[in-house]
Amino acid sequence: MTASTDHADRWISLDGAVNVRDLGGLPLRGGGATRFRRLLRSDNLQDLTGRDVRLLRDTLGLTDVVDLRTGAERSNEGAAPLDGEASVTVHHLSLLPRAGDEVKEVDGSVVMPWQGPDVEVPVKRRDAQTVYLAYLQDRPDSVVSALSAVAQADGAVLVHCAAGKDRTGVISALALDLAGVERDATLTDFLLTGDRIDAILARLLSSRTYADDLRGRARDTHLPRAAAIEAVFALVDEAGGVERWLQQHGWTPALTDALRSRLRAV
Repeated sequence: MTASTDHADRWISLDGAVNVRDLGGLPLRGGGATRFRRLLRSDNLQDLTGRDVRLLRDTLGLTDVVDLRTGAERSNEGAAPLDGEASVTVHHLSLLPRAGDEVKEVDGSVVMPWQGPDVEVPVKRRDAQTVYLAYLQDRPDSVVSALSAVAQADGAVLVHCAAGKDRTGVISALALDLAGVERDATLTDFLLTGDRIDAILARLLSSRTYADDLRGRARDTHLPRAAAIEAVFALVDEAGGVERWLQQHGWTPALTDALRSRLRAV
């Protein structure tokens, strides 16, 4: 398979999500490309319709979902349509610290774990680079488990959080780098979420879970920043690369082989 030069063929149109794309067709270092229908990324899946579920499950071969939201988000949003699918395994793997993972209400406003009084600097006031590095520093167990799910799934894996931008962006970037995707291509894919930012914000602002956190922030503050993913790569490169960093947290060479076998086109 040759690498895709057209991003349009990687977007997946769903009724209940707006930032969904296939990570197939991306160029590998040394030649070749990633396989389609192996790794997908998305914003949250709460609003999927029956048509969406059938397309993901039956047409795209979805067998696993990696849900990177906190327990608080999942609890507040309620069950998602794929949670009840017998043929789909949902892996709940928060990238935020376990402490304080609950929804609170203060003066009628929903307060999420990253906003609470026990958080020294609320996430929304930190720069994206600091937030992304914290995912790796605070929850390497979830990072390893998320990538293990990608490596060991029988069919397509869909990784998502709320917007499909930050948490999803980090896990997707690590998976692609481990598979051997050229870093420029990984960065380009990460920035593609900016093309859907208005639709993403409209979805999140319609949910009480996220609306209070988003109001009052300028649109452009939500755009993906290249420097944030570059900071993640700088951190793992200091350890000798993504695989070396993962091995420090329980990853094995067999998992690397499995992930590359699944994601690389033959």
